[in-house]
Amino acid sequence: MKNAIGREIPEYIEGIGKLEPYQGAWEKLKKGWMDEKTMPPPNKAKLPHQNKKCTDLEDAIRKTNPHDGMTVSFHHHLRNGDDILGQAIEILASMGIKDITLASSSLNEVHDSILKYLHDGTITKIWTSGLRGGLGRAVSRGALKVPVIIHSHGGRVRAIHTGRIQVDLTVICASASDEEGNCTGAHGKSAFGSIGYAIIDARYSKQVIVVTDNLVEYPCVPVSIGQNFVDYVVKVDSIGDASKIATGTTRITKSPMDLRIAKIAADVIEHSGYFVDGYSFQVGAGGASLAVAKFIRDKMRERKLKGSFLLGGVTSYCVEMLEEGLFRSIFDVQSFDAAVSSSLLNNRLHIEIPAALYANPFNCGCMTNKLDIVVLGALEIDMDFNVNVITGSEGNIRGASGGHLDTASGAKLTVVVCPAFRGRIPIVTERVHTVVTPGETVHVLVTERGICVNPKFKELEKRLKEAGLNIRDIKDLHKEVIEIVGKPKPLEFIDNIVGIVEYRDGTIIDVIKQIKE
Repeated sequence: MKNAIGREIPEYIEGIGKLEPYQGAWEKLKKGWMDEKTMPPPNKAKLPHQNKKCTDLEDAIRKTNPHDGMTVSFHHHLRNGDDILGQAIEILASMGIKDITLASSSLNEVHDSILKYLHDGTITKIWTSGLRGGLGRAVSRGALKVPVIIHSHGGRVRAIHTGRIQVDLTVICASASDEEGNCTGAHGKSAFGSIGYAIIDARYSKQVIVVTDNLVEYPCVPVSIGQNFVDYVVKVDSIGDASKIATGTTRITKSPMDLRIAKIAADVIEHSGYFVDGYSFQVGAGGASLAVAKFIRDKMRERKLKGSFLLGGVTSYCVEMLEEGLFRSIFDVQSFDAAVSSSLLNNRLHIEIPAALYANPFNCGCMTNKLDIVVLGALEIDMDFNVNVITGSEGNIRGASGGHLDTASGAKLTVVVCPAFRGRIPIVTERVHTVVTPGETVHVLVTERGICVNPKFKELEKRLKEAGLNIRDIKDLHKEVIEIVGKPKPLEFIDNIVGIVEYRDGTIIDVIKQIKE
């Protein structure tokens, strides 16, 4: 069957079940959620003065009574500095546990250590917002019999809330915890900032282990996750290296071309009609996206504007704008810079939020619905403004859905920034390999060769033209790119589906097929 953007979607996949095709960005929301199943959190109890502390991670995992077919979840706030996911999977494998569903909020290159467990039957299913490195390449080549399910950050919360993901064991890294499991990521030697993605897991998982390298006296404050959700506590030497949170994709670019794109994007925002007192703002994790914040900061000073709130993945640039008084508050679901943690700890206007409040469509107040302007990156964008952030030019899974489509669906102005081509690979293309964010939620594309406005937004295009900005038709831009770099040879795939891309409402927006070799 074909979904609303013409992508072919199977009706049923063994190991996953019946699939519902994408109907449009807001169609399912318009119908309401009364018919959606909702899973209650599990009941838990401890006896008076029962000790939660375990001797080590293996001791804690054994006490949870692991079993074949279980679902195990992790959070990715430490990004490439995480040491615990690999250790936990290795322990489960050593116990002979098979058929695990891995439900990490995202997976990075550091997790390539678990590759062997995709081949020996230890891990047979994966739910995640992102997949990179060797894991992404292996899955792209059919390492799993059941396709990986790619969801957004908001979609992950919805999936847990509705029972699509039913977590048996959650392992939560914390930079500080007390003996009862009250924990945070805001202080300690491995401080990483917000722990917002793990809060839904703590509430809905049957068993929860908090792992920390900083066991503090009771009570641990601030409390990001409370003791009433935690079964066991483990003290280890290190949960990981917080300095590896800020990878190359989470630093402001130094590339002259990317800085030019960022400057143009800031001009688009300035003249969009939404750059006014009280506006809210989010930038994505890409280097060029983050650079936009630098130029927006200067424009806010010049115009003496004060924004309402900054949202999402938070960098030191965001903190500096808060401290300057350019914004009234920050809502932080993930910190992209370990230095952010001190602001989260000490500034009451820097507010830690769970992923449910950030982006879950299955509630009546998610923050993305209050967002005015968001700036996002892209691996590819096509002439219908559909965006790919998950598969690379060679067809490998190498990125993340993250909050990309969540923020685009709610923002009044979604600005995608990317070069027209990278090397000899066109980024503005006729048809993206994989649709993650639908074009109907994208307002503007900014490249070094000009600005393309989605034809659905005529009034926006008129304002930008009146400001004297270089507005291009996306079809003309694509033609120009192909004349420069040539038309790439189409990728070849076999019929085996290795990945399913969920839209935030649980419908299927695209599938990823196995690379032909």
